[in-house]
Amino acid sequence: MFFKRFYDAGLAQASYLIGCDASGEAVVIDANRDIAQYLSAAAAERLRITRVTETHIHADFVSGSRELAERTGATLLLSAEGGRDWQYGFATSDGAAPLHDGDVFQAGRVRFDVMHTPGHTPEHLAFVVTDLATSDRPVGLLSGDCVFVGDVGRPDLLERAAKIAGTMEEAAHALFRSLTRIRDLPDFVQLWPGHGAGSACGKALGAMPQSTIGYERIANWGLTTLDENAFVTEVLAGQPEPPVYFAEMKRINRDGPPLLREWPQPERLEPRFLSPILSRRGIVVDTRSAESFASGHAPGTINLPLGKSFSTWAGWLLPYDGDIYLIAAAQSDAAHAAREMAKIGLDRVIGWFPAEALAVWSDAGGVVERVTQTSSAAIAARVTSGEVTVIDVRNASEWAHGHLPGALHIPVGYLAARLAEIPRGLPVVVQCQGGTRSSIAAGVLLSLGVRDVINLRGGYDEWRREALPIVHD
Repeated sequence: MFFKRFYDAGLAQASYLIGCDASGEAVVIDANRDIAQYLSAAAAERLRITRVTETHIHADFVSGSRELAERTGATLLLSAEGGRDWQYGFATSDGAAPLHDGDVFQAGRVRFDVMHTPGHTPEHLAFVVTDLATSDRPVGLLSGDCVFVGDVGRPDLLERAAKIAGTMEEAAHALFRSLTRIRDLPDFVQLWPGHGAGSACGKALGAMPQSTIGYERIANWGLTTLDENAFVTEVLAGQPEPPVYFAEMKRINRDGPPLLREWPQPERLEPRFLSPILSRRGIVVDTRSAESFASGHAPGTINLPLGKSFSTWAGWLLPYDGDIYLIAAAQSDAAHAAREMAKIGLDRVIGWFPAEALAVWSDAGGVVERVTQTSSAAIAARVTSGEVTVIDVRNASEWAHGHLPGALHIPVGYLAARLAEIPRGLPVVVQCQGGTRSSIAAGVLLSLGVRDVINLRGGYDEWRREALPIVHD
């Protein structure tokens, strides 16, 4: 059996290529939109991708399964579980083969047994893998988003992200029953999950790429909790805020992801075109560092520094129904940004401006805006006396562990929707845990017309190190 794991750090997402050396057949599971990586790996091993499948309708990235099957001529295998509301809208037109609990398919001597494991989503499947060339006992479980290393999938996304009311408690009970089936697998079965640390598909995913059922049975709270009601209470408590773009991802992946064909290559635009785009309130994303943005940027632009979380914040903060322009330090940065955005379906990147466009903007009379940076020690007296409005942009679990006195809690992704809650007339101090998210938040507030924005560059961590007052609700 040939086995290869692919991991996208920006998405915290794992996909797999599993094949049979003897027959030359291979299966890809949970492909993302970067299908070239699977084609390249298969070709290097002289394997033919004959089947493409996925564990569920994904909510955090655009699936590449449809495009990979179209490119290779492979059979597309899709879940037919979960009821009529959770069927793939393109399954019939694409000639996909339905998968049900108990089904079996093979790639040569590698066998895949299908398990319906609802809870994270109603249609969710897991695949028990057996290398028949060496044993008739299973070697691993492709668990998707049902169970991870150290954690389990969250059952609240349909209600909290897709706004399907009254579903999360029922889903939590379904997840418990699915985990009971997984718990019964032999100790030696390896666990190959669909996500790693940093994913919003669970509360506290481990960073190890894989584990075993035996180890998770003693170390994973979701498998060690044997009381169903206690499990339901725990799995629904303290889940992070689901990114707002998850609902859009569900729709795209259910109805049929558009075929990308190739990665977008945004056109380099003349600096003089930046002014008219901003004047009509076009969406301009400044991909430079937070420090560069703070020292000078064009009003109305949003700062999303290139980094591991770039695609996540793009999904949180950018609309799916508008054209997007970039400001980047180089062509390679613009191409990288466009590629990361395409992974979550933000396909309308029109072009990019070099950083010198800001100088052209300024020379033509445009205002250059700056973000004031401050330290905890420098702002502490104004915070405790109420001379500034503090906006804590961290998530709910971070807030619950302590926050600055008088702070308003508005996570970054909700700033636009909750803008009316921010009092006017006082300087606004934005604060996160260590200063990264607050830099993004400062740019968002400025783009929304909030003036006199100050970034607490050391965040809550610095405030606590200075032994300044902390409030616990």
